[in-house]
Amino acid sequence: MELKDTAAMMLSEDYKERFRAEYGQLTIRYQKLKTMLDKWDQGVLDFKPTCPRSTYNMQIRAMADYIAVLEARAVMEDIVL
Repeated sequence: MELKDTAAMMLSEDYKERFRAEYGQLTIRYQKLKTMLDKWDQGVLDFKPTCPRSTYNMQIRAMADYIAVLEARAVMEDIVL
């Protein structure tokens, strides 16, 4: 799934569909950031990040926590992700 694949879902009248779109967007962005950080760790990043690594570390931790919250809510609200 790509971000563009979630656009129509965000406009749905069904909150569960919007929830799935939000989760999908977050996991896509999380994976892209993780890939960037992995490349940084391997010394193969093809650009110089503007922010210090600690800022990206805080961001990826917050995103992981957000994913966990959405997954917990999905179970409680009977939403298939």
